[in-house]
Amino acid sequence: MNSIVGTIGDASPLAADTGPMIDPFGRAVTYLRVSVTDRCDFRCTYCMAEHMTFLPKKDLLTLEELDRLCSAFIAKGARKIRLTGGEPLVRKNIMFLVRKLGESVQNGALDELTLTTNGSQLARYADELYDSGVRRINVSLDTLDPDKFHAITRWGDFSKVMEGIDAAQKAGLKIKLNAVALKGFNDVEIPQLLRFAHGRGMDLTVIETMPMGEIEEDRTDQYLPLSELRADLEREFTLTDIPYKTGGPARYVEVAETGGRLGFITPMTHNFCESCNRVRLTCTGTLYMCLGQNDAADLRTTLRASEDDALLHAAIDEAITRKPKGHDFIIDRTHNRPAVARHMSVTGG
Repeated sequence: MNSIVGTIGDASPLAADTGPMIDPFGRAVTYLRVSVTDRCDFRCTYCMAEHMTFLPKKDLLTLEELDRLCSAFIAKGARKIRLTGGEPLVRKNIMFLVRKLGESVQNGALDELTLTTNGSQLARYADELYDSGVRRINVSLDTLDPDKFHAITRWGDFSKVMEGIDAAQKAGLKIKLNAVALKGFNDVEIPQLLRFAHGRGMDLTVIETMPMGEIEEDRTDQYLPLSELRADLEREFTLTDIPYKTGGPARYVEVAETGGRLGFITPMTHNFCESCNRVRLTCTGTLYMCLGQNDAADLRTTLRASEDDALLHAAIDEAITRKPKGHDFIIDRTHNRPAVARHMSVTGG
């Protein structure tokens, strides 16, 4: 473990160790995902219960504290930060944090600042996101049918999301659509989603549903292995594996008929743990070293214990030494409880 270092032989103040974050398996941690809020203006059926109990606002880190934590990770080698939620754009004054982190992109300390959103607030924030240094965003969109969209999001307005996508593209933001593949819901729509995305110059990534949090649905009924989906798509499209990477877990193919890229995120059928470069920070300052494990580190207490970052850097180093080799996700009839109890919105998807 890296340690707090000082000058040998004197009583000089301790200095923060800004050495790289290397986990026990030799993987460099360079990607930080930050859930800025567990709240969302949708209630997607595979993600949340309809009547969620959210964290008391007093438990959340301030935006200034989130900025300080992010800065500590940047100092220790994080090159990419993704803001998530819940829905990140419903956090009050969220653009303060976006602008602060955008400064690290502009001065070269950070390669990329990006965000995952449901699109509902994009019409309001797209221009400001671009002006703050964001160049690429992910928009979650599981169906192009307005009625089905309302059914799966419970509270979502399809027209607002379309307006948001229009505004984001007009502002110059590059968009990747994310769709959770759900058997019996949108499996037959994926070709339509693919053509829609590629027709507008957007990539599409499909994601297997993950066993996180208690919801009203039976995930065994929802679960669609992407190996099956790919086989179905290959009856209609020519898919060629390509080495394209965005820093996340998706494996990409090129679609000959559209000229666009299609990504597969397969935590269940083919996990991506061997190359994991990510850790996840919650809006309360809890650091999860793995999305599919419960082990976590409380950085809020350390953050508030001292204005100096040396203790914080040491706490981050200690946490990285506990990053596991992989997750334990299983979905089948004998595992009808979630692998982890927390909802995806707590950790940041």
